[in-house]
Amino acid sequence: MATPASSDDAPLPEEAPATAAETAEPAAPAPARPPGPTFNASTFLLTFLFVLGILMLFDTSTRNAVATELGLLLAPTIGFHGQYILLTMFLAAVIEMILTALAYNWATDWFKAAKVGQWGGAFRKVQMAALRSGKKDRIEALKPAQAQMTQLSTDVSVAQLKGMAVTWFLVIAIYTWVGLYLGGLCDWSNAANSCLNPGAVTTSLFGAAINIYKQPGWFLPPWFVLFSLYTVPMSLLFRRLLKHYTLRQHAARASAAPGSGPELAGGVS
Repeated sequence: MATPASSDDAPLPEEAPATAAETAEPAAPAPARPPGPTFNASTFLLTFLFVLGILMLFDTSTRNAVATELGLLLAPTIGFHGQYILLTMFLAAVIEMILTALAYNWATDWFKAAKVGQWGGAFRKVQMAALRSGKKDRIEALKPAQAQMTQLSTDVSVAQLKGMAVTWFLVIAIYTWVGLYLGGLCDWSNAANSCLNPGAVTTSLFGAAINIYKQPGWFLPPWFVLFSLYTVPMSLLFRRLLKHYTLRQHAARASAAPGSGPELAGGVS
């Protein structure tokens, strides 16, 4: 007599065939869009000052308008009501050179610039030795180092151009303001081509009384020559002081950092 089949012995139902949606591979994610260009305020400002400086150089009305706006700040601060014109010029030169030196120092990586100079001298010696040897393998081996040196030099030059944008603008603006300020003091008349009040800008210079705004017999206006004598030495002084300060700060940070190499700690003077 046959025994009834248990539930365990019952045939299993066949699995339904997988659908096309189940067998299809998951779709690859869409490639991410590259980030769009971000607005850089410093780059915009530097570009604006550079373009404005070029426009001021060739357009008298723009140059005078910018200098007049700048004079709203400078005249009450260092004008002294026209009583001390040489001191006014000196202080204007100090302000100009401090601002331009700060801008140049901000834009310039002095450590990288010093490294380029240091590596450049050593690389030229090795390169000359390789050229004298006439071995092509030695010359080819120097090409990667030469490419790196070129890239570093380019980075330093581009950074210095950023500082030049601010310098360009300030030099033109402050020089123009000094000329307009002195011309206003002496009531310069374009029709008469002379000062209606020359005593306001006459001062003792080089042992003689000179109309500092426009002296007959001078190829350049005396104020322009004197102002340049103020600005050029101070520019060199302020830039050199800031350069040494920045390099010393960099050397101090590098020496305090763990594992700093001797080049970073004190290899740049």
